[in-house]
Amino acid sequence: MVLKEAWDIVKSIVIYVIIGIGIGAAMHGYVPENFFEQYLGSGQWWTVPLAVILAVPLYSNAAGIIPVVQVLVAKGVPIGTAIAFMMATIGLSIPEGTLLKKVMTTRLIGIYFGVVTLFIIISGFMFNLFL
Repeated sequence: MVLKEAWDIVKSIVIYVIIGIGIGAAMHGYVPENFFEQYLGSGQWWTVPLAVILAVPLYSNAAGIIPVVQVLVAKGVPIGTAIAFMMATIGLSIPEGTLLKKVMTTRLIGIYFGVVTLFIIISGFMFNLFL
């Protein structure tokens, strides 16, 4: 029974992990070395909010987004910006909002997205400040 549940979990996330690895590999191999550093590099105040905005249309779980974040950090994106991107991909995706619509009012979803966005941005700034 436990092995069946574990296998069910693996089957449910394996596609996201493969997609994440594929995106990470494509970014690592085809995106110019200074592309992310130029647009999301340190020293720019708007990099964390931009990373959060770019993450909203994406849909992934934590395991699937890790290879992408690894490439972002390797390409020169500050750790706080990369972590904010990861948190926003997981917690603020459009499909997530669609799922929440089934159990929450539109107003409550707006409050949720606003509060989570604010604290993800603050977290990203704090990580960039201290790391």
